[in-house]
Amino acid sequence: MKNSKSDKTIYLMVHGAAIAAVYTVLTMVFAPISFGPVQFRVSEALCILPFFTPAAVPGLFLGCFLSNLLCGSAMLDVVFGSIATLIGALGSYRLRRTMWAVCIPPIVSNTVIIPWVLRYAYGSADLIPVAMLTVGIGEILAIGVLGNMLLMMLKRYGGIFKKIAVKN
Repeated sequence: MKNSKSDKTIYLMVHGAAIAAVYTVLTMVFAPISFGPVQFRVSEALCILPFFTPAAVPGLFLGCFLSNLLCGSAMLDVVFGSIATLIGALGSYRLRRTMWAVCIPPIVSNTVIIPWVLRYAYGSADLIPVAMLTVGIGEILAIGVLGNMLLMMLKRYGGIFKKIAVKN
C-alpha cells in the first residue's frame, strides 16, 4: 500500500534537488558573468519556478548556496546571497496566484541585499545606490526578461510542471 504523503515528500525533495542542480550548473557554466558588481546570472531565471511548485523554494536556496560555495565566493556572500534568493523564492511562492508578480520578490530581494554583500564581503567601492542599480538591472534582465520567457514557455509546454502546478 502506498503512502501518498511520503511519496509526495520524496517527489518534492527530488524535484527541489533537481532545481538546485540546474541552478548550480547554470551559474558555474556562466561563471564569468554570474559574479561581481555587474552580474547577469542566467540561473536567476529559475526564480519563477515557485509559480509551479513549492519544491522550487528550497531548490533555489540550495542551488544558490552551492553555486556561491563551489565558485569560491566569500562566506558572507554564500550566506547572505543565498538568503536573498530564499527571500525572493518565498515571496514568489506567496505571489504565485498572480503570474506577472512572481518575478518581483527575487528582483527586489537581490537588488536590496546583494549590494551590501558586495560592500562588506568584497570591499566594493561602489556606492550602495549605484550597486543597487547595477544589480537591479542584472536581476531585471535575468528574472524579468529571461525568467518571464521561461515562465511563458513552461506554462505552455512544460508538461511536468503542469502536473505539479499548485492550484490553490
